[in-house]
Amino acid sequence: MDKIRLDKWLWAARFYKTRSLAVQEIGKGRVLVNDQPAKPAREVAPGDLVTVRKEDPALHVRVMAVSGVRGPAPVARQLYEETPESVAARERAAEMRRLAPEPALGIEAGRPTKRDRRLIDQMRGK
Repeated sequence: MDKIRLDKWLWAARFYKTRSLAVQEIGKGRVLVNDQPAKPAREVAPGDLVTVRKEDPALHVRVMAVSGVRGPAPVARQLYEETPESVAARERAAEMRRLAPEPALGIEAGRPTKRDRRLIDQMRGK
């Protein structure tokens, strides 16, 4: 077996929990094969580049092997290899999230506490 359906490979490689979820995501255009939109029945073979936009940034993986059965995670991890550019982009995004300011700090005076809210309500006559 040197080729397999895309939806079945995504399921076996543990990108999606079920084949029907994989089909839905492929139908929405979130999965590309060799930088082209694909259909669930598209066959993938070792060497193909699959882009999965499951989170930001997208994962770019090279198909290393095909399997028609869903095995344990360590075995599924051997079905693909993430490209170095994808790894760098994920690390860069993680660093940007880590360095991003706390959203509550965007308020000038800071976020009011419960006590502050009660005082504001008293001043407004509520």
